Amino acid sequence: MTEEALMEWLVSLAPVLSPAFSTVGVLGAAWMVYRQNRQKNDTDAETAEATTFVTSVQTVTNGFTQLLEQQRETNAKTLERVTTLENRVERLEEEQRQWRRWKAAAVDYIHQLRALVARLYERPVPAPPGEIAEDLANRPDG
Repeated sequence: MTEEALMEWLVSLAPVLSPAFSTVGVLGAAWMVYRQNRQKNDTDAETAEATTFVTSVQTVTNGFTQLLEQQRETNAKTLERVTTLENRVERLEEEQRQWRRWKAAAVDYIHQLRALVARLYERPVPAPPGEIAEDLANRPDG
């Protein structure tokens, strides 16, 4: 086969080969567009999934933050109440100590007065009223 015959043969195949190569080109281009779209869709899906995940994590984080803030507020209120109660207890204990000192001083004063009355009038001292008799009886000279 000569060069000329080969060229004629190729030219005679042009009506068959041209549509075949065009089809292959179109199919190749279509496959590339499909692949590009699939990659874009996959990327979009991954982005959407990542966005959903980030949103979920933010929601959970915000929820925990709110819970922590509520717990801190509750702890602060509880601490404030405990401090207030401790102050009241301290104040009541101090009042009790003061009442005990006053009572001891009053009982001592009453004993001194009773001794004074007994010496002045040279007779037995009258019995104390029932409300304070027990307190006065606790003293050895009463």
